[in-house]
Amino acid sequence: MSIKQIDHGTAAYLKMVNLRDNVLRKPLGLTYSHDELVAEKDDILIVCTDDDDVIGCCILTQINNETVRLRQMAVPNNLHGKGIGASIMNFAEKLAKNKGYIYITMHARDNAIGFYEKCGYKIKGQQFTEVNLPHHEMEKVL
Repeated sequence: MSIKQIDHGTAAYLKMVNLRDNVLRKPLGLTYSHDELVAEKDDILIVCTDDDDVIGCCILTQINNETVRLRQMAVPNNLHGKGIGASIMNFAEKLAKNKGYIYITMHARDNAIGFYEKCGYKIKGQQFTEVNLPHHEMEKVL
C-alpha cells in the first residue's frame, strides 16, 4: 500500500474518478459532469494504491491562503476498518501543513462523522443537506 499525490488527467486520476464514482455517486444515482472533473485540475489529488489498484482517495481544494477543503474521500466499503482512510487523512494533513495551510475543513456525511472525529475534526454549525444526504461542516487545526 502506498499513498501519493497524483496529477490530473493521468491514468491514476481516471482510476480515482472511477473509485469515487462507485463509492460516492452511483449509490445515490448521481454522476460527475465534465465541468466538475475539469474544475479539479488545480486541486491536490491524493490516492492510496495497492499494486496498480486505487483503493482510496481524497481531494484537497484551496479555500484561501490558510484553509484547504477535504473533498471526495473514498474507500470501498469492503476495505473499511483496515486503516486506509486514516492513512490517507494523515498523508493529506501533513501535505496541507507542509504547503502552509493552517486549517482543513470539509462537508462530512453524517454517517462518517465518527471517523472524522477520531481523526481530530470538530463539527461546526448545523446539519445541512448536500447530494440528498445529511452533512455537517467539520474542521481541524493543523
